[in-house]
Amino acid sequence: MADSLDEDHARPICLRLRIPAFTDPRYRQPQYKLPLARTVGTQLLERTVGTQLLDVVDEVLRVRAAYEWEAEILGRMLDDAGSAYRVNEAGDGLEERVTPAVRDAVRQTITNAAAGPAAGSAADHLAAAWQAAYGRSPDPVRAYGEAIKAVESAAHAVIQPNHPKATLGTMLGELKGARHKFTAVIPSPAGDPIAPAEAMMRALWEGQTSRHGAQTATVPETLDAARAGVHLAAALVQWFVSGAVVRTP
Repeated sequence: MADSLDEDHARPICLRLRIPAFTDPRYRQPQYKLPLARTVGTQLLERTVGTQLLDVVDEVLRVRAAYEWEAEILGRMLDDAGSAYRVNEAGDGLEERVTPAVRDAVRQTITNAAAGPAAGSAADHLAAAWQAAYGRSPDPVRAYGEAIKAVESAAHAVIQPNHPKATLGTMLGELKGARHKFTAVIPSPAGDPIAPAEAMMRALWEGQTSRHGAQTATVPETLDAARAGVHLAAALVQWFVSGAVVRTP
């Protein structure tokens, strides 16, 4: 896998992962490809295990230096070994394994959002949120922020189409002040069909602890909260993309 790298790709990987370059009097410059090839190759596999090996594989995939068939072979190896990681859908990194049915549902939502022009960039934001939540180096704050942007993109055309700077917060204000303008396919016992969607949107919006600074310490989102937010966002995106929540005539 690392054999497909050149020095220009190998150098930043070694620098990011703090892997020493190979030096030898026979070479004028330090060699960065050799330590990666040794790391991923079978000859020194026993010396590089655990997180460093996973990090190297993730970085090699990220720079898209591997051939497609190599990524497929790697994916099968991880599957057969029962690894906690898998090659992601784009083939450009590793991600933690999630129950296939759950993962496929989110992927289908991303596909549906990408096919709907009214959803704006919801698909891109939801895909970025997923990768930030389940990738090899998770970023909870980014995952949560991208989840909110995904819902804002998907809901914009329905809730505030004439508000160019609409946010989830302004949309919640719109729902509160003009409930009669919206309806949803899930009936509400209280006769308020928009209430379930509103409650989900509010939970996502108010659950973002790092959105604003104050005199008190900013508390970043935890990984568990970010992952829950991503799945909540996926459900909301699907509702708006599929027409489960609409503006009444």
